[in-house]
Amino acid sequence: MKSLHSTCSTITIPSLLVLLASFMSASAGNFNQDFDITWGDGRAKILNNGDLLTLSLDKASGSGFQSKNEYLYGKIDMQLKLVPGNSAGTVTAYYLSSKGSNWDEIDFEFLGNLSGDPYILHTNVFSQGKGNREQQFYLWFDPTADFHTYSILWNPQRIVFSVDGTPIREFKNMESIGVPFPKSQPMRIYSSLWNADDWATRGGLVKTDWSQAPFTASYRNFNANACTWSSGSSSCGSNSASSSSSAWLSEELDSTRQDRLKWVQKNYMIYNYCADTKRFPQGLPPECKTA
Repeated sequence: MKSLHSTCSTITIPSLLVLLASFMSASAGNFNQDFDITWGDGRAKILNNGDLLTLSLDKASGSGFQSKNEYLYGKIDMQLKLVPGNSAGTVTAYYLSSKGSNWDEIDFEFLGNLSGDPYILHTNVFSQGKGNREQQFYLWFDPTADFHTYSILWNPQRIVFSVDGTPIREFKNMESIGVPFPKSQPMRIYSSLWNADDWATRGGLVKTDWSQAPFTASYRNFNANACTWSSGSSSCGSNSASSSSSAWLSEELDSTRQDRLKWVQKNYMIYNYCADTKRFPQGLPPECKTA
């Protein structure tokens, strides 16, 4: 496990990344138009004329929402401000998922912790119902103090998870060596805030402190530059990758972003399934051997 404390070079870079994030802009969607609240019995609220959505959790229930649209490839941005204070036992999930027993899924999950201890950002990729591709990270800022942008780039060549424009994980299409890749099942965006104190914090040792309830996470500035799926067809035409607005369909990490990815993984990654030889005694998954 990497220490949260690192050299002076990693003190200046996080500050720069947070500064860069303040200049990032996305055309904000409207939660009333783009999403449906799906559960929580009033605990999820759309506010400020659709500009803000909040989820809350108390001992009786959590809450959640999903996108009205399904997408088959896209660049999805959402700004989140996570549950502050003692969030131990809580999980805020924000992910893309299809339906069925052989579903595809691209996950961000934020695992709460005791006051002063860092959140864990948990990522996973499922293809054809198979996951077990977890990577976990600490963040270089307090994700409860302000909104930060969490993004998924999903195109036919790769999936990239980013935080404030900084890539933290890349999952490449390696079907050529037999690794399934999400490419044919349209997915909706889902998010939920729920109690998972049987596993979320220190493997379930730290339980949710219900005296701190209700716990609240906030969302704003949703943006989807994506291929919408409707009635069996995609909104993206065959030449869509040639237009500047669809450059994400063939986007890859340039050398600068590859360096930032390596920096995050060196200093803030705390678990990588591709390094867990005890978990895979018969050999690491094939995609790990090409990394």
